[in-house]
Amino acid sequence: MNPSKGQLEMQFSARVTQWEKEYLGRGSLSCKCDLLRDMAIVTLNGVLTPAEYHLAKEVSGREQLKKFRNDLVESGRPQLEAMVEETFKRKLTSLHTDISTKTGERLLVFKFDAPWNAE
Repeated sequence: MNPSKGQLEMQFSARVTQWEKEYLGRGSLSCKCDLLRDMAIVTLNGVLTPAEYHLAKEVSGREQLKKFRNDLVESGRPQLEAMVEETFKRKLTSLHTDISTKTGERLLVFKFDAPWNAE
């Protein structure tokens, strides 16, 4: 029997959290995955450290922080691609990410080569 949408969302959230801890060195406070058509939209809360919040008070600090954090995610793309294939049996065609330096929330949008529930 194929896993349900909720089971896949929960499984992928757990995998992203594990990847954060192993690859980035720390995890978010919460992680939620939502599947929509050919995408997995992952919301991570509490990803910034107190020092990063302090750095983000200045425009140049915000820009540096966003670039550094996005570069870190991009450098881990091979692992993220493997997670998509293992969880959804789909190829990752594009990955989009942004982080709010005010709220400490990160969004990751994983775009697949086909809808998540296509046979």
